[in-house]
Amino acid sequence: MTIEEAAAKIAAQGECAPRYARDPVNQGMVNNWVEAIGDVNPVYTDEDFASSSVHKGLVAPPAMAQVWTMAGLHGGRAEDDPMGAIMAVLDEAGFTSVVATNSEQTYHRYLRPGERLAATTILEDVTGPKRTGLGEGWFVTTRTNWYVGEELVADMVFRVLKFRPPAPAAPAAPVLRPVISRDTAFFWEGLKAGELRIQRWGTTLRHPPGPMPPDGSLDAVPDYVVASGRGTVYSYVVHHHPAVPGKRLPFVVALVELEEGVRVMAELLDAGPDEVHIGLPVLAAFVRVDDELTLPAWKVAP
Repeated sequence: MTIEEAAAKIAAQGECAPRYARDPVNQGMVNNWVEAIGDVNPVYTDEDFASSSVHKGLVAPPAMAQVWTMAGLHGGRAEDDPMGAIMAVLDEAGFTSVVATNSEQTYHRYLRPGERLAATTILEDVTGPKRTGLGEGWFVTTRTNWYVGEELVADMVFRVLKFRPPAPAAPAAPVLRPVISRDTAFFWEGLKAGELRIQRWGTTLRHPPGPMPPDGSLDAVPDYVVASGRGTVYSYVVHHHPAVPGKRLPFVVALVELEEGVRVMAELLDAGPDEVHIGLPVLAAFVRVDDELTLPAWKVAP
């Protein structure tokens, strides 16, 4: 049975059986209500004033209509309650979250102490599925009628959105952090400063950095040059598996030959697997992870 069919069946049952208030309208509850709400109208609490007014006696605040028939802390819905029935249907379909959207109450007359209310509910409308900011859902509209005897004294149209909550996003995975040594610290410090630094031994450039010069001498001291950051893709791979912390699969890792002649490997940020090719011009980019770590990357040159 579809949601529409189930809703039509529930609506066709009409009003549920009357749900009677546990207590009649009483002054003690009215006193608590007006104190909590801050309503100082004396017609609700001052018997002398109320008796001299058009009401000819104390009356209850109209907005308390729903209070009198609330089920209490341990109460539940009756088996024929249409709201409970349609909620169960939508829960079964995966629309498990609910938020009230609007309520419209109409008061036909004031209630007086001693009167005992009964409430009935009818399912008026179920509309959906609708795509909302909270997720896909159905708008459910019910009408509750309050009676004293057979007299309709108040009614309420109540609408809720019963929606399917979106799947929670996976928590951000920590980025794999490099091991930084005395020999490579200058490279990582350069990235934090927005520079692509390449180790230099005399006139020879080398990357990745190393502790010894290419000729193996023991008395040479390295420094570095700041590369232009321009180069072309020399080779690349598309990483599909396994998962890498902090990365969304698939992603492209490119080995780029810089203008200075050395090759540096890093992720290519703004080109998909079907867009990258050998010889693609790129520029150095800098991905700041936190205050301590910036990673090298590439972006396609304009």
